[in-house]
Amino acid sequence: MRLSRANLDRLPSGIRRPAYDRSRVTPGIVHLGLGAFHRAHQAVVIDDCLAAGAPAWGIIGASLRSPDTRDALFPQDHLYTVAVRSAEGTDHRVIGALVGSEVAREDPARLIAKMADPAIRIVSLTVTEKGYCHTPQTGDLDERHPDVVHDLNNFDAPRSAPGFIVAALARRRTQGHAPFTVLSCDNLAANGHTVQRIVTQFAALRSKDLGKWICENVAFPCTMVDRIVPETTDADRAAVSTTLGMHDAWPVMTEPFTQWVVEDRFSAGRPDLAAAGVELVTDVKPFELMKLRLLNASHSALAYLGYLAGYETIADTMRDPNFARLAASVMEDAAVTLTMPAGTDLSAYRASLLKRFANPALHHRTWQIAMDGSQKLPQRLLGTIQDRLRRELPIETHALAVAGWMRYVTGSDEQGRAIDVRDPLAREFAGLARERGPVAERLAPALLGIGKVFGPLGADARLREAVTNALGKLYAQGARRTVESC
Repeated sequence: MRLSRANLDRLPSGIRRPAYDRSRVTPGIVHLGLGAFHRAHQAVVIDDCLAAGAPAWGIIGASLRSPDTRDALFPQDHLYTVAVRSAEGTDHRVIGALVGSEVAREDPARLIAKMADPAIRIVSLTVTEKGYCHTPQTGDLDERHPDVVHDLNNFDAPRSAPGFIVAALARRRTQGHAPFTVLSCDNLAANGHTVQRIVTQFAALRSKDLGKWICENVAFPCTMVDRIVPETTDADRAAVSTTLGMHDAWPVMTEPFTQWVVEDRFSAGRPDLAAAGVELVTDVKPFELMKLRLLNASHSALAYLGYLAGYETIADTMRDPNFARLAASVMEDAAVTLTMPAGTDLSAYRASLLKRFANPALHHRTWQIAMDGSQKLPQRLLGTIQDRLRRELPIETHALAVAGWMRYVTGSDEQGRAIDVRDPLAREFAGLARERGPVAERLAPALLGIGKVFGPLGADARLREAVTNALGKLYAQGARRTVESC
């Protein structure tokens, strides 16, 4: 028996389910990037809004490439389970906020039409950093990106997130409809401002007037999102289905903690997000930097160095007291670069992160977090390094994390086994690794010279020395001994 609207009444009494009439829900949001994080985070908030009596805010989810999520959820009337895991046990909740799904590349015209519908007032995104087709160091559109080149020549059949947004906004402008809000929920620096720049630059390449109209009329609020959402495994599916007494093809696993901070600036209205636990603020930047530099930076350090040390998950890595100390050191070094609103307790936040990382019920793989490092390092590690150098503070801890990334992207682990490096620049990394070999004095400067990742910072002699020394230690004694001695 499959999870579906017809079978909701057959769920065990302890399973929370949609507390509203789904037949009355109409879409008000199109979400690009129908992955696990969105379904465990924003969709849960919208589910609460629907339960509070706001039926016009259902979500149409769109996968930009793969049909897998749509194929799993469509037979279930787009219902799915969020399993919240902690050391005390697992709570299960069926989410009903998703009312439809699309696969963008199968029928781009249909997705554009749905985004152009005036009933849609928000287009939100979780497409990961690489999905914005930009240069992370500058925040500008990468005009040579293959998807950007394609979309500029196929305006009504785009592939990229910026291409779909611009095509839909152009249609709304032509039809005389108000624009929707573009709400990025990805870990980009100043994500609202960055996405506004990317989208308006793309639009201006098509039409300067369109770019100007978007710049003047479309709201791009900044956001900060926080919830750990590991990849769903077959064992997870089996466990959830056993608990439900029916099959759920794609549940999502997560932790009890969740946070969403949003700049309260919308083009065409919004649901009552505050009532659903969202923090609405006038300036997101302090919270964004706090999360990027404390949570994401330490997560990346644990991922690269933990993977090299042979640890499969973050919780496994945190059981090693030396790696737990490394994570705390990354946070401590980053904390001095932050200026937070009055009343913010950074010490308590750091303590909560260490506890969350050590959650034994979350199987968050180091390999999963290690993906797309070229897109993540500027926001997570390099900003702190730059600020500490400016203050003439030591950078050895963050340099070790960067060196761990370098050792990882060579594509070979400490036992000589191949690493499945998933990154837009993976070929470039592999080429440099072959050319320079496992010699820190040759490899570190070559990787630091990749402008798309490091920009001018890569030429800083202090950074080069610190990273080269750290990479040399990783080659000489391995990740475990290096972390133990740092």
